[in-house]
Amino acid sequence: MEISVLNIKGQETGRTVTLNDDIYGIEPNDHVLYLDVKQYLANQRQGTAKAKERSEHAGSTRKLGRQKGGGGARHGDINSPLMKGGGRVFGPRPRDYRFKLNKKVKELARKSALSYKAQENAIIIIEDFTMDAPKTKEFLNITKNLKVEGKKLLMVLPEANKNVYLSARNLQRSEVILASSLNTYKVLNADVLVVTENSLKTIDGILTK
Repeated sequence: MEISVLNIKGQETGRTVTLNDDIYGIEPNDHVLYLDVKQYLANQRQGTAKAKERSEHAGSTRKLGRQKGGGGARHGDINSPLMKGGGRVFGPRPRDYRFKLNKKVKELARKSALSYKAQENAIIIIEDFTMDAPKTKEFLNITKNLKVEGKKLLMVLPEANKNVYLSARNLQRSEVILASSLNTYKVLNADVLVVTENSLKTIDGILTK
């Protein structure tokens, strides 16, 4: 699959690049996509939710009423879950939500996500560029030139570029990421991928080892 290379003004440069069929032309596997996205979201969870159980509440342990004959459910002290302000039954406790996925599964998931974007013609290749200073207005002009204004945009750079990152930081629907940090969730969550030429080479190097 050949794609024309554009410049940041949205004009064709006269060059084309060929997308690797082993990455952008495979049959997407929906199950591995689900697993990789699930792992990514699970890893974002802090796991710090905590509710007090009856043994952790401050309060008297005196039994409030007799065991039988009261006409209601039996309960002990004022910390009983049956009482207002009592402890919670099986409440959340701090835990680690992370789980492991094999490298090959994660690799297949990234290839599947990129293949979906290629099928949707949602990948734009641009020549490498830089910015002299952080300017959100200049970044917005680039999105307008590429005709992706208003869409969820994921721009993939080959290496860290502070000025480009800061220019996009205040834009709610735009994100800048390194090619080495590209993941399944980010790809699927974006409406369009804007990939620089050198980023394309980096992605090929990572996913064709």
